[in-house]
Amino acid sequence: MKNKSKAFAIFAAALGISTMLHTAPVQADSVHIAGATTTYYTLSNYYGININEIMDANPDVAAGNIYPGLSLTIPGITAPKDTVSMKASAVSEASIITASLNVESASNTVEAWGKAFSYEKVIQVKASAYSSAASENGVWGAVDYFGNPLKLGTIAVDPSVIPLGTKVLVTGHSHPGLPKMAFLATATDTGSAIKGNRIDIFIPGSQSSVAEFGYQYVNLFIID
Repeated sequence: MKNKSKAFAIFAAALGISTMLHTAPVQADSVHIAGATTTYYTLSNYYGININEIMDANPDVAAGNIYPGLSLTIPGITAPKDTVSMKASAVSEASIITASLNVESASNTVEAWGKAFSYEKVIQVKASAYSSAASENGVWGAVDYFGNPLKLGTIAVDPSVIPLGTKVLVTGHSHPGLPKMAFLATATDTGSAIKGNRIDIFIPGSQSSVAEFGYQYVNLFIID
């Protein structure tokens, strides 16, 4: 395609009609520098691109290995972008991220709702959600691993990855049944399908409304 375009340009110049050629918009990939709360899910929402397209554009970057400063390819963004627009977008995203959540990686401190928490580490996990429906909780009913009633802030984990009793600050999620930006949770439940870097978040509400959560990649700040 490139050779044909070049030949056409030469031919047009020879005929003296080069002024009829117009510059077409250039389609190219863009690069996003990951922040402390960046996930494939937040990128999908921010750029309005299907999450699978972004993951396919970054085959060497596992969802659980996105860290601050990492360069991620964003496919299909018109390039070059207007510099002012890019700065405005950057400010907009930063405002969304820091409105209720501020991370000080140098001191391992995260601030949410004006309260500071010390964290041990941050891990990215694939999250799903479950309700109190009998079909989702087996013979034991709507209780966690310890027999306590399920409540907002209950998460099911793989104890070999996140020990039971661990307190975490969950960020990067999106669902009307959960607090925006961040919420505190405790690993008090398990599940046969929850293995490795996976969590299941209990959300109060009907089974159909909870199912709208789907699968999301979220960041967990492991609170000291």
